[in-house]
Amino acid sequence: MRIYEELFIIRPDAPDEEVDQFVEQLRTQLTALGATVDKIDKWGKRRLAYKVGKYREGTYVLFQFTAEPEHVHEFERRLRVADLVLKFITVRIDQTLKRLDKRKKERDKRAAKRAVSAPSSPGPGPAPVVGQMTESPAVLPGMPKEI
Repeated sequence: MRIYEELFIIRPDAPDEEVDQFVEQLRTQLTALGATVDKIDKWGKRRLAYKVGKYREGTYVLFQFTAEPEHVHEFERRLRVADLVLKFITVRIDQTLKRLDKRKKERDKRAAKRAVSAPSSPGPGPAPVVGQMTESPAVLPGMPKEI
């Protein structure tokens, strides 16, 4: 099973009760197909980047769910048929999550390696900065001598 995000835009003139009913209907259809709904975010009304149909704004809804690819095709078909939906996009995010987890593990491994190899007490290190600039700049190598 794969993890997907589905973002769709609903007509702005649809009442909130109808939007809630539609979202609940989609959730029950997904669970009936055997998918698990991880998260549902209603972003509310937002301005669209360009005019879609006759609308300049829409109600955004984000679904995050785990399902088989066949179930995603059925879900998209239902969104395509619905009169409420202006636009939708489906993104598979499980590959991205795996990649981020792998990077995090590598980063933690490097940090643990540095912590083990780093000395616990400050030993003889570089000379203190206090006495380094006591000579006049005229006697430093590579600098012209003042007359």
